[in-house]
Amino acid sequence: MKILHTSDWHVGKVLKGQSRAEEHKAVLAGVIDIARAEQPDLVIVAGDLYDTAAPTSEATRLVTRALTALRRTGADVVAIGGNHDNGPALDALRPWAEAAGITLRGGVRENPDEHVIDGTTADGERWQLAALPFLSQRYAVRALEMYELTAAEANQTYADHLGRVLGRLTEGFTEPDRVHLVTAHLTVTGAATGGGERDAHTVLGYAVPATVFPATAHYVALGHLHRAQRVAGPCPVRYSGSPLAVDFGEEENVPSVTVVEVTASTAARVREVPVTAASALRTVRGTLAQLAEIEAPDAWLRVYVREQPRAGLREEVQELLPRALEIRIDPELLTAPGSGARIAQRSGRSPRELFADYLDSRGHADEGVRELFDELFEEVDH
Repeated sequence: MKILHTSDWHVGKVLKGQSRAEEHKAVLAGVIDIARAEQPDLVIVAGDLYDTAAPTSEATRLVTRALTALRRTGADVVAIGGNHDNGPALDALRPWAEAAGITLRGGVRENPDEHVIDGTTADGERWQLAALPFLSQRYAVRALEMYELTAAEANQTYADHLGRVLGRLTEGFTEPDRVHLVTAHLTVTGAATGGGERDAHTVLGYAVPATVFPATAHYVALGHLHRAQRVAGPCPVRYSGSPLAVDFGEEENVPSVTVVEVTASTAARVREVPVTAASALRTVRGTLAQLAEIEAPDAWLRVYVREQPRAGLREEVQELLPRALEIRIDPELLTAPGSGARIAQRSGRSPRELFADYLDSRGHADEGVRELFDELFEEVDH
């Protein structure tokens, strides 16, 4: 069978005030084109369909249309909720999804069998997929309670909880003539973050070892980390990565989807298919004079300016580089030797004096900023 594995669409993403809606339309159209060309038997969307738990109607329309178009290629489609998604809201779409022939699992259900999906390809290859949406620490314990594990088992770590839940969902991975698959939205120990993930859900407390996946699995399709990568484990474990760079920390990632070919008796063959529709994200550095000389790339830009802070600097940079979304003073300039030599002593100093000392410590010589502070302070103080 052939599988198209994608994840972390983050539809509805706004980057430093810039909507990515048009890029998302192009990216998802690209994913659909790949599905039409590859003709997979199964499409897996491993979580974070949306960027926010309260998506706009436009974002919802884009996701549902993309899932429908993927289904119309003839593939079975399974999508799970990620940490950015609203699990109950996704589950509320299940009647629509089932009518469209799409399997949607937003959150963990009381009946674990609902997370075990069976199918057969047009060529007769039988497959079974264990689909586990994102579980927070609190809901991992609730899932254990639902699956009637002992109190001793429940008093363990998040990784232990996930291992128990996955063990329950994959206990049927024993038939030799069936392809066994897992999809989940989580962090695996040793995997590299993409650079734009939500830190609270990628820290070590949420990381699980690859050993939570059974050796009998033919392929594990993961979402959550935005960099496409293979993870060492007892079976083939892989993140597809995001099909577009979500934030500037991901500018070195290569957006792609993963195509997998596997049978019940042969190992999974994996390849990446690039998705190039979105604008690239790039970082540039320099003085205003240097920035004026560079050939601006066709990308959204993060600019580190090698100038002392002053009023109007942002506007000057944006005039030179209209696609600059994030403009900062270069951290190397702020941390240069001597830049923090003067430290304001708080005791007995007025707010105006403290602010003046702060500006001096940063090499900020613009009198207009001091005057503006004085005006604002005067208004607040009265």
